[in-house]
Amino acid sequence: MNQAIGAQAVPRTGRERLRAFLDQKWVTNLVLGVILANALILGAETMVTGAALDVLVKIDHTMLGFFVLELVLRIVAYGRKFFRDPWNIFDLLVVGVAVLPASESLSALRALRVLRVLRVITVVPSLRRVVDGLLRAVPGMGAVGALLILVMYVSAVIATGLFGTSSPEYFGSLWISLFTLFQAMTGEAWPDIARSVMETHPAAWIFFVLYILVVSFAVLNLFIAVIVNGMEEIAEEERHDDEQKDERLDALAAQNREILVELRALRAKLDEDDGKDDDGAAA
Repeated sequence: MNQAIGAQAVPRTGRERLRAFLDQKWVTNLVLGVILANALILGAETMVTGAALDVLVKIDHTMLGFFVLELVLRIVAYGRKFFRDPWNIFDLLVVGVAVLPASESLSALRALRVLRVLRVITVVPSLRRVVDGLLRAVPGMGAVGALLILVMYVSAVIATGLFGTSSPEYFGSLWISLFTLFQAMTGEAWPDIARSVMETHPAAWIFFVLYILVVSFAVLNLFIAVIVNGMEEIAEEERHDDEQKDERLDALAAQNREILVELRALRAKLDEDDGKDDDGAAA
């Protein structure tokens, strides 16, 4: 029975064997190593010339061939399922850009071959979870972004009305005020802007302090909260999937134990019947 169970665990078809091969840890580590090495090669190509550059270009082409071969093997192994995973589509696009001919009209796209480094995200599960958390948080980030735009717009209208005449270089129009408040939101030189305005309006510090407190310490922190919430949801889903997998494994183990018990009972009965037949023949 144990042999039968072991036989079921071994992939039977060529596609299943190829899939098991690609899922091995050493293969994943090999792909990750080539991606990191390719990142170093792409960076080195910007710093050398002459024969050294030709060598690096040949190595880069070899690594590109490795990526193409890996993608082809994955497409063969997974079939249509390959195109159902957005990360696989991302890999295909990144490698596809590098395969485009080096014509003058496509030179800008060829420069995007450095995007191959981003394949690290698809290979390293922890990085993929972080990006998945960011994508999961996009709807919530949209709501927080709308709130931020509303607060900045209201603040820009108020600032333009209060300080537009005395400080036209910072608040001369609505668009200038929006840019100034965006600069203040990032924390870049806002004290200098505030002191410049306070020379004419001594109480202007109240506006700036309230604006910084609301935007920088309240609204922007909401972005972090939304992102963390999205990552927690992904972690919870992974824990749920692991629990379901453990339950299926436990159920399969219990089923196998029941089958073994039944087989032992059947074997004992057969041995007992054989013993009776031997006794009858002897008599």
